[in-house]
Amino acid sequence: MTGYRNLNGAIEVEDISITQKLFQGLLGREDAIAIIDGPTGAALTAGVLIDRIRRLAGGLTERGVLPGGTVAILAPNMPDYPVVFHAVAWGGGTVTTINPSYTAPEIAHQLADAGAVMLVTTPAFAAVARLAAQGTGVRDVVVIGGQDGLTLEDVMGRPLMEQAPIDPTRHVVVLPYSSGTTGRPKGVMLSHRNLVANVTQAGAVAQITPEDVAIAFLPFFHIYGMTVLMNLFLQQKARLVTMPRFDLEQFLGLIETHRATRLYIVPPVALALAKHPLVDRFDVSSVVEIFSGAAPLGPETEQAVGARFGARAVQGYGMTEMSPISHMSAPGHMRQGSSGRAVPLTECRIIDPATLADLPPGSEGELWVRGPQVMLGYLNNPHATSESLTPEGWLRTGDLAVIDEDGFMFIRDRLKELIKVKGFQVAPAEVEAALCAHPGVVDAAVVGRPDPEAGERPVAFVVRAAGAEPGETELQAHLAGCLAHYKHPAEYRFVASVPKSASGKILRRELRAGL
Repeated sequence: MTGYRNLNGAIEVEDISITQKLFQGLLGREDAIAIIDGPTGAALTAGVLIDRIRRLAGGLTERGVLPGGTVAILAPNMPDYPVVFHAVAWGGGTVTTINPSYTAPEIAHQLADAGAVMLVTTPAFAAVARLAAQGTGVRDVVVIGGQDGLTLEDVMGRPLMEQAPIDPTRHVVVLPYSSGTTGRPKGVMLSHRNLVANVTQAGAVAQITPEDVAIAFLPFFHIYGMTVLMNLFLQQKARLVTMPRFDLEQFLGLIETHRATRLYIVPPVALALAKHPLVDRFDVSSVVEIFSGAAPLGPETEQAVGARFGARAVQGYGMTEMSPISHMSAPGHMRQGSSGRAVPLTECRIIDPATLADLPPGSEGELWVRGPQVMLGYLNNPHATSESLTPEGWLRTGDLAVIDEDGFMFIRDRLKELIKVKGFQVAPAEVEAALCAHPGVVDAAVVGRPDPEAGERPVAFVVRAAGAEPGETELQAHLAGCLAHYKHPAEYRFVASVPKSASGKILRRELRAGL
């Protein structure tokens, strides 16, 4: 078991809500700008952010949504995103965060599974939101900045001045959805304590200062953007500049305009920053650190992006099920190609997948993690929970890793079958099920293919039904109605059969070998 020797003294996980933790970084500096909308320049001071959180919590309480209700957010990054998130948390509710690129069926599944009673969105997504809400428990669709129907301003009420009573250890404050090791996305039950712990753990390592500025394109609906930017960065009294979607030229322009000091990115963006000629047109000299997560970053790219920016380039590791951080590289404690060392209060083991025996340093095996940031379990899915969490509280990550004698961790491969497209999870089983729903398809298998831009792309092996001839265009149109675009196969191969074991399991390694 390895971890950091505490770099900043002993740390404690306070028995408070995640919004109380956020307010520690906002109270006392009410006039300071906390968050800026990148495209428009509109800003919220720390004081206005606190006031909007309290007033929205009060309005939701008056409407009977809080305490206890679940509110879904379907929106891109914007200054009001943390307002909605923390208003629900402050009022004793649960948030479920939804990917705006989802189709109506995907949104509807999450709304129903999470038990959402309200859906908050933006004008751009209002139509799909209202369509998806039909037949679910959602009573109101609220539009941020909308002109018609119920708007966010309509829901504001008298300020709720104190945190609604909750049990920080057991109250599920957020339900992000993850495919875990396999299968359809599942609600990951994260408590206030999980989030407070991870903000505290990461804060002890990251050494963020009030002078720091970050450009927040990593989506707040995803646990990486949610914890590291929306919660940790603001809690550490630093400033956020939001981007609704990633655009390289706009990103570089915002770095120059706002003198960003820290870049939080994913490997495809690291590759672009290391090689794209656009970078030379902008002044990026303010950047002191480039932090990559969500998927492993090759040491060559890590070195190249750091050298181009004249900044330290580091990595971290995590999963939605760990709120998400278990490993980080700290200033002065780095090893190229490594995801860093375990953050404070975190234990980790390398386990032989065949025997479940602990392996010595330098051996490759499955990474297991235990700590206060590990989830409570999967919503409505005790079987998946028992497969991922041991009775002793160890999370089986499904990733093959090596931990060296000094505690630095290196991700080698995945035991699980997930495909990572630009940091987002694609579960092969979900895409296969959608393909097999086409009347002209009798079987399908999906595997990941390395891709220089996205990290990986799905490739589909499709067995057509007798007498049917669906082509790539027809299958693409079929998937467009049920899956987000990043889940779509980049290539289709039509085959006579899909290789399977005697037990019926798809032999994905054989398929990958033929790519």
